[in-house]
Amino acid sequence: MLKGINPLLNADVLQALRAMGHGDDLIIADTNFPADSVARQTVLGKLLHIDAAAADVVKAVLSLYPLDTFVDDAAARMEIVGNPNEIPPVQKEVQKEIDKAEGKAWPMISVERYAFYERAKKAYCVIQTGERRFYGCFAFRKGVVPPDAE
Repeated sequence: MLKGINPLLNADVLQALRAMGHGDDLIIADTNFPADSVARQTVLGKLLHIDAAAADVVKAVLSLYPLDTFVDDAAARMEIVGNPNEIPPVQKEVQKEIDKAEGKAWPMISVERYAFYERAKKAYCVIQTGERRFYGCFAFRKGVVPPDAE
C-alpha cells in the first residue's frame, strides 16, 4: 500500500500508466470484452486486471491520469448496437467519475462497437475490470501534466 494512491491501482497498472505518454490510449473494459486477444495487439502486449466495477476503476485511474485537452475524443464509450444514443447506467456512472475528476462536464463521445475494437487494438494497454454489465467499455487518451503541477 502507498499513501495517496487508490489501492485498486496495482503495480502493473501503475507501471503502465507511468510509461504512457501524451496521446496514448488506455482502454478500460468490461468482463465480456475480448480483452486478452485485443491486449496482445496493444503496445504493452499483455492484459492488465483490476477486479472492480467500471466506475470504481475509472475513478482510481483518473486520480492519476490526465485526459488530453487537445482532442475531442479523449473520453469515449462503446455505443450500444442498434441504439447508439442510449446511455446505460454503467456509462452514466463512469460519466460522473470523469466529470468529478476533471472538475467540469467532460462528455464522452460514442464509438461504434467494431470501431471501438480497432481503437483498442492501437491503444497502449487494456485494463479488464470486474464489470459484468454490458457496454462497460471506455477509452481514455492521455494528456499532459504541466510543469507547475504537484
